[in-house]
Amino acid sequence: MHKLKMLVLTDHTHHSKENSLYPLVQAIRLHPLCAQVDVATKGHELNDFFFKKMIPKELFVQRVDEHFSFYPGGSAFKQNLRRENLRNYDVIWLRMPPPLSSGFLTFLNNEYSDHLIINDPKGIYETGSKEFLLNFPDLCPPMQGCYSMEDIIRFKNQFPIVLKPFREYGGKGIIRIDGDRVWEGTQEKTFQKLSQQLAGKQIEYLGVKFLKNVDMGDKRIIVVDGRIMGASLRLPAKDSWLCNVAMGGSSNPATITPEEEAIIKVIDPVLAKMGIVMYGIDTLAGDDGKRVLSEINTTSIGGLPQIAKMQGRPLVQEAAHLLWDYIKNRKKHVVNN
Repeated sequence: MHKLKMLVLTDHTHHSKENSLYPLVQAIRLHPLCAQVDVATKGHELNDFFFKKMIPKELFVQRVDEHFSFYPGGSAFKQNLRRENLRNYDVIWLRMPPPLSSGFLTFLNNEYSDHLIINDPKGIYETGSKEFLLNFPDLCPPMQGCYSMEDIIRFKNQFPIVLKPFREYGGKGIIRIDGDRVWEGTQEKTFQKLSQQLAGKQIEYLGVKFLKNVDMGDKRIIVVDGRIMGASLRLPAKDSWLCNVAMGGSSNPATITPEEEAIIKVIDPVLAKMGIVMYGIDTLAGDDGKRVLSEINTTSIGGLPQIAKMQGRPLVQEAAHLLWDYIKNRKKHVVNN
């Protein structure tokens, strides 16, 4: 098979030296199937017409070479730019931080429907809402969609709960309710105060039973084309119930339990049909100590280099091989049909 060209769409303004993009694109660049890999960022004003105005013109891109790496201020994305037509690439890899607007994802689907996009924009949007978890009630703790104050009240009257905004991420906007006591992050207030705060606003939360074993940590498991790559355990900071690293949690080595393998066995075929190739799931310890599904993440999955370092395995290179194998198989399928 001839070598292929990949374009990565990202937003470097959200990057840090821990961002997975840089080691991943280096591993992708070195694969035998790769002719070249370029990156286009939403963070450069020259690309506003594409990312913000959704005009399908040539993008300003940066070639990934052996020197491409993270620099504070994004200098890697400001030098030696050139204009390229997105249609000149064989595959597009969508590595932008959530949330992604339905307008932009629809634009990609409509304008580039003949292109292979990883992960598929339609699949990203559908799975990007926490409401998607309601498709897997047997894998998750007790949960329900909350669309009104009445929904929240009925659900909280059963047990302590957590409210998660459908389309927030990184622990943002999460509310914990226990009777009349409410916590937003570390700030405590009354349920009456929360009711006043939400009055007249559109309510879209996933209500989830608060699990007593939250101090056992939130485990992130990364999957590429059906293969479990590894996991890390995020433990909450002292006196906190939030495990997100962005909220003060810490990341630690982790193994994968039989319950988690069973979870992935159920959800992977569903995600594969939606064009989701690389994703992460989060699990929590249920009240019986067994792991249950708490999140599905399908945009800009991070953490793989850190897990690789913990495990002493070349997981980044393995992920790059799996991605190229997937691309090769998809291209062959298109040719044969």
